[in-house]
Amino acid sequence: MKKQFFLFAAALVFSVTSLMAQGGMQRQTPEERTKTAIEKMAPLNLTAETKAKTEVILTEFFTAQQKAMQEMRASGTMDREAMMVKRKELAETRDGKLKLIFTQEQLKKWIDEIEPSLRPQRPQNNN
Repeated sequence: MKKQFFLFAAALVFSVTSLMAQGGMQRQTPEERTKTAIEKMAPLNLTAETKAKTEVILTEFFTAQQKAMQEMRASGTMDREAMMVKRKELAETRDGKLKLIFTQEQLKKWIDEIEPSLRPQRPQNNN
């Protein structure tokens, strides 16, 4: 009985550690990702109207991105190159819409600082 309890406890610790190491960004809903992005946009000093339009654009982007990933998983062909092309298309569409509502300064700050901080970071392999 003690052996089983010890094995269960060890498995539980291993599972929790593995989950924590994976990070939380992977399973956020499009709405949660939009909220995170809007919070990071505070330095842009968006007006209420611009902020509302931005939320719609980002929610559409994150929803389309999630749908594309789900379709690729469902098809069984996880073609990395195809997914990168699709993500780039979606990002260009998003940035084109943002360009219409942001000032040049806001767009530059979005492209140079904020957008890169939203991408999931992969751990560095120090081999």
